[in-house]
Amino acid sequence: MSSISKKAPDTDKETGFLDQTLRPSQWDEYIGQKNIKDNLNILLTAAKERSHPPEHILFYGPPGLGKTTLAHLIAKETGAQMKVTSGPAIMKVGDLASVLTNLSAGDILFIDEIHRLNKAIEEVLYPAMETGTLNIIIGKGPSARTIELDLPSFTLIAATTRIAMISSPLRSRFSGGVFKLEFYSEEEIQQIIKRSAKILGIDIEKDAVNEIAVRSRFTPRTANYYLKRCRDYAQIKKTSLTKDMVDQALDLLGIDILGLNNADRDILKTLINKFNGGPVGLNTIAAALSEEQATIEEVYEPYLIRLGLLERTPRGRIATDKAYGHLKIKGAAKLL
Repeated sequence: MSSISKKAPDTDKETGFLDQTLRPSQWDEYIGQKNIKDNLNILLTAAKERSHPPEHILFYGPPGLGKTTLAHLIAKETGAQMKVTSGPAIMKVGDLASVLTNLSAGDILFIDEIHRLNKAIEEVLYPAMETGTLNIIIGKGPSARTIELDLPSFTLIAATTRIAMISSPLRSRFSGGVFKLEFYSEEEIQQIIKRSAKILGIDIEKDAVNEIAVRSRFTPRTANYYLKRCRDYAQIKKTSLTKDMVDQALDLLGIDILGLNNADRDILKTLINKFNGGPVGLNTIAAALSEEQATIEEVYEPYLIRLGLLERTPRGRIATDKAYGHLKIKGAAKLL
């Protein structure tokens, strides 16, 4: 049997965070999202020529598509230091003030899941983004007073998976642009898998690359996760990473040929077996599965809808003919 790896990866890479190791460090290593990259190139080049920090930028889209990676690439392209925080971590105005006052001129502040900032903190963030000032109220009652602090020029890069939860006033202050990251094509996912395999020193066959790509839900993070788990499986089996090894490893994880996991299939089976294919309301499905409505609507349904396995209608959710066929259940989806 041949070894899974062409060479043993560096010890530092293996003992560190693999996701960080696989993250592109240069623009030409970042695969996909061409339109966003073209727009960012213009924005960053123009800002560099003016010797001015880039304007504030907001990225949104489903998890795992590269929002954080783009922020890191922007920092590297501009040569700026990047401070990282998240919406849930900024619990009060003082937390935001502490972060902002510790920035240096030209720094980039990256706030992940910015939709989870509360409204009081947003109100403080507006003038910081627009005029570079921080207004803080000290004290309470008649003795309260406002202090205005001047901030160094900085760039705010924010990311969110739920842009609808960001208030319109906050969205409008991202003058550099609001960019939606799209799902990747199968060909782009294949390129990402090949690049990751090379970094990790994995000897992987072409058919194995294709098989992982097909099941990766059009998402780089998922593709890299499956690659690492397939590598582990092939390593234990003392063989190279072939299509057969990928099939066995992903079957063990409960990932089928369309990339559906157990939770995805449970939703479809519940629709078909308990509600005759629908239509049925989201709250009813959630109750039947003992799952939160938001989780079903935001985590599972988008992929099922994208594959044409489920439809949202005014009367409720419907399992399509394709869902019946994929699950090998006799019958047909009901028509409204």
